[in-house]
Amino acid sequence: MDKRLYIVMYHYTRDLIHSRYPKIHGLDVDLFRKQIAYLNEKFNIVTMEQTIEAVNGGKELPDNPVLLTFDDGYADNYTYAFPILEEYGLQGSFFIPGKTFSTHQLLDVNKLHYIVASADINMLIKDVFERMDYYRGADYDYPSNEELFAEYGKDGQYDGKEIMFIKRMLQTYLPEELRNRISSDLFEKYVDVPEEVLSYELYMSRDQVRTLKRHGMFIGVHGYDHYWLGELPTDKMKEDVNSALKVMSEFIEDDKWVMCYPKGNYSDALIDHIKEKGAVVGLACEERIAHIGVDSPMVLPRMDCNNFPPKSEKYKEM
Repeated sequence: MDKRLYIVMYHYTRDLIHSRYPKIHGLDVDLFRKQIAYLNEKFNIVTMEQTIEAVNGGKELPDNPVLLTFDDGYADNYTYAFPILEEYGLQGSFFIPGKTFSTHQLLDVNKLHYIVASADINMLIKDVFERMDYYRGADYDYPSNEELFAEYGKDGQYDGKEIMFIKRMLQTYLPEELRNRISSDLFEKYVDVPEEVLSYELYMSRDQVRTLKRHGMFIGVHGYDHYWLGELPTDKMKEDVNSALKVMSEFIEDDKWVMCYPKGNYSDALIDHIKEKGAVVGLACEERIAHIGVDSPMVLPRMDCNNFPPKSEKYKEM
């Protein structure tokens, strides 16, 4: 069997023009509504439960199936996306990093989003270079800025080479302690809201997640600290996953839960561990259509929402 499944990936869904940081890469609520109307007319929007059954050899999905997924547990998913899904009688699957429940600190990935949305990129890259120069030495040993930029300063699908370089340095390349130090310094310089205040605004509360689940939405696991889990040492990877499962235990079934890999980053060791812990589906970020019966249920590709109308019709080319 080879059945196509379009898995659509959302992050921020908000009224961008009237939001505090309109440069955030998100889908404006008006476009989200139009996109849901389009998908509902042209496709069969399926639930995660239907998907789990199909990828594990059960009942086949209907023709032209689409699965809607939302990463990172943003409050604007609750405020803007959830009411529209309810209006259409549709299910969304929401993947929430455990740390957003247990502390009032921003995830590093979000800290960086708001820095980039607030700063002039030329000033920002200069600041990053200066701080990397400052900390390079006995405690932190890494190549020159020129060497690193030549390797990691490559244009991405949605960001230029400078932003991609900054993201790579401050999300995975530099040692975690140093990443946190530089990110916090830049956040304080460029973002005019205290970190704790923004964290309360940005993420869903536990009660909001309970409401989603009570209204038929699916809740899944997105790690604890939003690490690139496939690049962590095995012991730290297991610690992060286990912490996430503990925090999310109220919302998931012990033996039938779904993992969404932060940044789509995974490894064989990670897949083995989450399968041992009861995961039955894993979602990655490879930009293509999923093929049920061909793709591994533990590494299903997804497609960014910007590939669908009204933003574009790129999905037709994939």
